[in-house]
Amino acid sequence: MTTPAVWPTSVTICEVGPRDGFQMEKEFIPTGKKIAIVNALSRTGVTEIQVTSFMHPKAIPQLADAEAVMAGIDRADGILYTGLVANARGAERAVQAGVGRVDIVVSVTDSHSLSNVNMTTDVAMDRVGDILEITRDAKVPAAIGFATSLGCPFEGFPPSERVEGIVRRAVEEYGFKLVMIADTAGMADPARVRNMMSRLRKRFPSTTFNLHLHDTRRMGLANLLAGLEAGVTKFDSAIAGLGGCPYAPGATGNVATEDVVHMLSQMEIATHIDLDIAMAVGRQVAEAVGHADAAMLRTGPSTRLLGAFTGGQAKTGGV
Repeated sequence: MTTPAVWPTSVTICEVGPRDGFQMEKEFIPTGKKIAIVNALSRTGVTEIQVTSFMHPKAIPQLADAEAVMAGIDRADGILYTGLVANARGAERAVQAGVGRVDIVVSVTDSHSLSNVNMTTDVAMDRVGDILEITRDAKVPAAIGFATSLGCPFEGFPPSERVEGIVRRAVEEYGFKLVMIADTAGMADPARVRNMMSRLRKRFPSTTFNLHLHDTRRMGLANLLAGLEAGVTKFDSAIAGLGGCPYAPGATGNVATEDVVHMLSQMEIATHIDLDIAMAVGRQVAEAVGHADAAMLRTGPSTRLLGAFTGGQAKTGGV
């Protein structure tokens, strides 16, 4: 007999839509619209927003206005505004732009790392120290995330031992307290997520793990539940379900913020995000980019059906 899951009473949602959600959009989103969306997200109740990335503009042209966006947003009290970086130059730009935390990304597999930053994983990890020198001198916190931890479109599923070894370097060599584990291509399944996160949390009990899930194969919410079962209480999501990775063929959007908040609220797990406001922002995002992939934007919350149907359907005959 399976032991029933014990759910947490609350979780933390980090909104990554302005970064991961926008980076794959081919039509350039005007800087003013990006700023307006970040400001709107600040009113949803979310406590972390990954605003942009400080990659080379040729690599991610959609986010070439990173500094302008960071300079233009209204910074609300109690919200952490972060930026993604992959190298020391990106860290310098992020610090100068006034991010509240520098989020470093390293790929677990060499193939993805070579596609993403033109270096192997070991070389990328060696250079993390250069980034930390910059953040420590500037007294800006840093976290690290590992792309393709739960599946790589080039190499398949990385062995747990490889993921654990790279996390060990991050935690024991560099001293990271917050580590993000990413299903970059949306390849993972609930069993893989639960086993990986249980293993990592047992090996590194003082580390906070954050799950970054894509919904490429419609297993994002199931994988989130598996993370909850493994004790994870911090997750990334993207407004309107936007997102993807230019170096992960076939990857689609992140789990949608609206869908995550709705599911967790139904389970009586607090996110402190106002679903109605989040859905309004989702519609604003859909208008800005021309599409969306959040179930809540198509159907609305399930509770809205109550009252629409006051009784069951009347049978007219047959069996």
